[in-house]
Amino acid sequence: MPTPITYKQFGEKTILIEWPARIQEDILYDIIRLKAAILDNLSEEIEDCIVSYNSLAVKYQSIFKNYNKTKQALETLYKTAHQSTTLTSYLWDIPVCYDTQFGIDLMELSKRLSLSVNEVIELHSKATYMVYFIGFLPGFLYLGGLDERLHIARKETPRLRVNKGSVAIGGHQTGVYPMQSAGGWHIIGSTPIHLFDLKKEQPCLAKSGDKIKFSPVSFEEYTRINKKLDQGIYELSKTVINA
Repeated sequence: MPTPITYKQFGEKTILIEWPARIQEDILYDIIRLKAAILDNLSEEIEDCIVSYNSLAVKYQSIFKNYNKTKQALETLYKTAHQSTTLTSYLWDIPVCYDTQFGIDLMELSKRLSLSVNEVIELHSKATYMVYFIGFLPGFLYLGGLDERLHIARKETPRLRVNKGSVAIGGHQTGVYPMQSAGGWHIIGSTPIHLFDLKKEQPCLAKSGDKIKFSPVSFEEYTRINKKLDQGIYELSKTVINA
């Protein structure tokens, strides 16, 4: 059965569709299926579809001539989307070097969490993370699935500069900074992988519904991967998953 959802007019051209206020995979897949059905059936009318943890903002090209009729079209799509739409997503295997020259907060974080550095690395790298949505920065993945033992408040004073590729923990989440920026999360490592590349047809590496696995690599392996990326010969491991 479809999950009960609500529809709200959000300005002159947008409808906000909301699911129960929970962060869970079945709700995310429900949202993604509806987004796919909308883009498949109403692509000429749609300007953008924006996914969040428990909502989908559907922005139209033109202002509503008849809001109720537009809403009814979405309701009809939702009744069948969860049955007719098969999602194809990927599990991405992201190499991470947890060496302390990259993981500049690793020692402090391990002390505050009463865990050894190796335990922090093991807990962080053994989990499989769900990509819920992308925001904050282009290519910044909001990931669910961080082990509760690694939950820690963000830094009281954010850094003005966090390097591209930094892998970090903040609050109940982990993530990768896709470009240099300010940031208040605890940095525990780095990946050489480009999560956002404007030169590619699809600039963002992953999308909502994909999953991420972090695989520890040595500094030497990190350097080798970097060189292969520069030469255009490195192929990132990914596995097809269906939902």
